Amino acid sequence: MSENFNLEIISPDQILLNTAVKQVTIPAYEGLMTILKDHIALITFLRPGFIDVEQENKIEKFYVEEGTVEFFNNKLLILTSTTIKLEKLTKENIVKMIDETKVLLENPEINDKEKYIISHKLETLQQIS
Repeated sequence: MSENFNLEIISPDQILLNTAVKQVTIPAYEGLMTILKDHIALITFLRPGFIDVEQENKIEKFYVEEGTVEFFNNKLLILTSTTIKLEKLTKENIVKMIDETKVLLENPEINDKEKYIISHKLETLQQIS
């Protein structure tokens, strides 16, 4: 019996991934969540971090800043406008994103929620570089 379920990662202009997977780990506000076949129904939001997609013999990693997640009847749907396959991020791009994020974090007018999100983004970007 197959232990796979269907995963779709969709951005506003394209389907980034539509395939059968063994497990997916997502960065939710509640913490890291690993989704396996027959997981309970779930709706949650993504925070900045990595989506790890495990298929039969490989793991694909995606950088994500935000999005929504729904799991129902062994179908995982991730809707996001900020997902980038990790291998497509260049060193220069990452450095630029880190610099921009540090500037945002230094803004005294941002609230605690924004600081939380921006600090997760910075931490994630620093892990890449």
